[in-house]
Amino acid sequence: MKKKLTLYSTGLVSSILLFLNSCNSLDLAPTNQFTDLTYWTSADKASSVLSMAYSQMFGANYYFANERLSDNLYEDRGNTDEKIFTSGQADPALGRFANEWSNCYAGIKTCHTFLENVDRVPGMDEALKTRMKAEARFIRAFLYFRLTTQYGDVPLFDHNLLLEEATVLSRTPKAEVVDFVRTELNDIVSVLPTKQEYSTADNGRITKGAVMTLLARTYLYENDWNNVASVCEKIMNGDYGQYALFPDYEELFLPGGNDYPNKYNSEVILDIGYALNLRTWSEYYDAIPLSVGGRISAFAPTQELVDDYVMLNGKGINESGSGYDEDNPYVNRDPRFGYTIVYHGYQWKKADGTTTTIYIQPGSAQLAGEPATDQYAGPGQNTTATGYYLRKWYDPNAPQGMASGLNLYLMRYADVLLMYAESKNELGQMNADVWNRTVGAIRTRAGFTDASALNFPNSDQSALRNIIRRERRCELAMEGLRLFDIRRWKTIETVMNGTPHGAKYAANNTQYIELGARVFNPDRNYLFAVPQSQRDIDPNLTQNPGY
Repeated sequence: MKKKLTLYSTGLVSSILLFLNSCNSLDLAPTNQFTDLTYWTSADKASSVLSMAYSQMFGANYYFANERLSDNLYEDRGNTDEKIFTSGQADPALGRFANEWSNCYAGIKTCHTFLENVDRVPGMDEALKTRMKAEARFIRAFLYFRLTTQYGDVPLFDHNLLLEEATVLSRTPKAEVVDFVRTELNDIVSVLPTKQEYSTADNGRITKGAVMTLLARTYLYENDWNNVASVCEKIMNGDYGQYALFPDYEELFLPGGNDYPNKYNSEVILDIGYALNLRTWSEYYDAIPLSVGGRISAFAPTQELVDDYVMLNGKGINESGSGYDEDNPYVNRDPRFGYTIVYHGYQWKKADGTTTTIYIQPGSAQLAGEPATDQYAGPGQNTTATGYYLRKWYDPNAPQGMASGLNLYLMRYADVLLMYAESKNELGQMNADVWNRTVGAIRTRAGFTDASALNFPNSDQSALRNIIRRERRCELAMEGLRLFDIRRWKTIETVMNGTPHGAKYAANNTQYIELGARVFNPDRNYLFAVPQSQRDIDPNLTQNPGY
């Protein structure tokens, strides 16, 4: 069987494009060649439809756009949908609202088409068919969970609709949608293989571990700590396959060589598959320094994210005894900081093994006799608006234009460990053993060596809560999860309200940059608006409060 996403033939690409172009999110009656009775003649053709469902599950665009909806990144250039939303100016006609809704329902339609037609394939191996049905059901559950997380109540249906049905849909309560997702996940977990039971040719497919990690996430987003702890503990105990932290945090986000040997490593539970020159993503073209191949700096890390990286001794920069020096702020920091964020004086590792210095502080490049290519120049310029660039997810194999072949992680084992740590702390059950299995292990992998950073701090629940939340932010930065964390913690009402900051480069390098204000209205901004375009077609679709 072909690998998902990366081995499309020219003919299949054409059929996928035809399918997508014919699909309207409310015109859900099947009209394309995949529902033609003559199509379902072989397992390979069925696999092609399932491969398309995989490709519709998620993409790099939303992966990084969700980070831009959080306090990790700031957008300076243009008037993107995410910038409109974070400035408090979004209305139901916003493109992001319409596109994510329609993209999810297009993927759900593909799953329904597969599930309703795969039994037509003559002589298909029953075990293979059963497994593929479970994969399609997972993707459908994943998409419904994505929809209900963003929009709240959404139309729920488990089959392709007739046209007359599609225009009179009502929104299903979120609790029912989540219950459907959990029921599906519990039904299919026994059918799917573990990661180790798949052949190399099937790397990247849905596994038992992915099913249970999504199940844990559904409980995490509702602060259901008993169920989060129970599911994560089973994953950690190997009940759903064997996972382990990859030994090197920096290498976890690098290809490891020309043929990307770091893909599908021991930590990966589920990722978005890419392949150089076949299926790529290029969001980092506008995120890395211009001197090393960037085009412009469209979005950049905030000072607030930078400040959350602890010192090598495990203390926050404002804690007594941390050793933090505001005049030399990037020394002795969490090793993940330098693997994630580019700061002034950063030693950028190039593909050929050499390094180049990145000059960001105003005036520094001229003093060094170097071009001011990356130097902070104020708002609205091509260079960084915050005084920082991104490094994590940089692909040294990518050609000019940053068309990367790196897979993007949707689920990895470190997240499971952090979910477990958070749940045990919220249950009042955090102890040295839990710490050592979770935060301690993650910090050891990151490169901490100081005992004060690695040993259980024996703090009260509130202090441990802050430590674990900071750990999630720094470990999982630029992986699309921060938005959903600050929503469930309710801290979004504070961190996305007011003025974010950049480095200390304003007023002749004496003040922190003040960026454009952000506005979060708790009465409406926890959810996206139901797209106006959908409500124009279907008057039964009610609107979320405040829109």
